[in-house]
Amino acid sequence: MPERAADARAPGIEERLLRQLEWTVLRRLDGLLQGDYRTLLRGAGIDLADLREYQFHDDVRHIDWNVTARQQTPYVRQFTEDREMTAWLLLDLSGSIDFGSVDRTKLSVSQGFVALLARVLTRHGNRVGAMLYGQHVDAVLPPRLSRLHVLNLMQRMRQRPKQAAGGSGTSLSELLHAAAGTIKRRSLVLVVSDFISEPGWDKALARLAQRHEVVAVRLFDPLEMALPELGLVTVEDAETGEQLFIDTADPAFRRRYAAEAEAREAALRDGLARAGADTLELSTDDDLLEAMLRFAAMRRQRSRLKAGGRWPMHLRSGAGAPAALGAAA
Repeated sequence: MPERAADARAPGIEERLLRQLEWTVLRRLDGLLQGDYRTLLRGAGIDLADLREYQFHDDVRHIDWNVTARQQTPYVRQFTEDREMTAWLLLDLSGSIDFGSVDRTKLSVSQGFVALLARVLTRHGNRVGAMLYGQHVDAVLPPRLSRLHVLNLMQRMRQRPKQAAGGSGTSLSELLHAAAGTIKRRSLVLVVSDFISEPGWDKALARLAQRHEVVAVRLFDPLEMALPELGLVTVEDAETGEQLFIDTADPAFRRRYAAEAEAREAALRDGLARAGADTLELSTDDDLLEAMLRFAAMRRQRSRLKAGGRWPMHLRSGAGAPAALGAAA
């Protein structure tokens, strides 16, 4: 009943957008991902299938201590997986995702990706929940599996509360801590954000990744990496309202901007690597189909790793394989 009421209120724009995605991207995905459903949507199981030696990133709760004691080597249990799973979307809807230097903003990229992924999941009987964050956690949508639920989520994203001028900025830690207290059952958790936030989110993300399978979906715009020569312009922080008058024609200023952007990028990648979360990067000039195929490739590699395999050479980094996933994405 609540979902019927939400659908009645949903404007036609959500229905049209979802139908367009279903007829274009989703139909093409069904063909390209044929046979990959099991690795794309990994569920939880209780039927013991096999035993194998412990590998880096295995869940220590699956260690078979009796076999480990006999063999003097850690062994983990492997289970037959159920297809049913629960996914949670932690959505950063703060002011900074309204930015976009091309035809699309980071918000529109997030809306398209979330709608498409939620529909892929719910079409196969998997439940999807969501937590929406502006300056605080504004809404929690319990996991459901209907198309009406996806439409309601799309409407909530489009009609999110506007941020008050002079805000204090984004604190992703608040969203991640709230998720840790809300999501009880082990789930697939996707954090969709540009990760422009106050410090400390990496520790909260790491704690979340200890219990759940976490994917950081990082939104960005090419203009955030390099500043074009536009002359004298006024820029404004979308979250705090602070304004600056800058001269983009100054080569020294553009070099300082690029160096600062590179430092932020390195710090972000380092934080994601320390948290142990897989990373999918989405640019405002990305194609949704390509993004979903990258997501499916990431899930396949994670599946192979859990089965005792190794990361392909192009996905490995010096200290830990997941750190390279952002570059691979």
